[in-house]
Amino acid sequence: MDIYFSGSIRSGRHDQVIYAQLIRHLQKHGTVLTTHIGDSALTDEGESHLSDLEIYARDMDWLKKADVVVAEVSNPSLGVGYEIAQAEVMKKPLFCLYQSTLAGKVSPMITGNSSIRVCSYLSKYDAYLKLDAFFQLLKKE
Repeated sequence: MDIYFSGSIRSGRHDQVIYAQLIRHLQKHGTVLTTHIGDSALTDEGESHLSDLEIYARDMDWLKKADVVVAEVSNPSLGVGYEIAQAEVMKKPLFCLYQSTLAGKVSPMITGNSSIRVCSYLSKYDAYLKLDAFFQLLKKE
């Protein structure tokens, strides 16, 4: 299974460690196409060795290839929101998760959308359990 993981880059990298942990866990369920999101060397400057056009084309190719999209939405990001919207148009299964301390602060465009499974989590282990449950549900569908 190909997994597109989405997390904030240019809107801030303070959740990079969480992204890396989630990506490692997601690799138990398939191939994560976007492992660079968890890379500690990636700064909020983004991938400066690529043009914006190259990044867009590559990421849209990955998004089209993906069987499922998982997004960590604790940190608001225009790019993540765009990817979620595109995945919805492509009818990809979508799972968004956010840190429970941010309850009520995640956009209602995400939490109010019935085509997106959305969960808060208390710890990385809680996130892992919720991801595992999501993938189990996918297998049944």
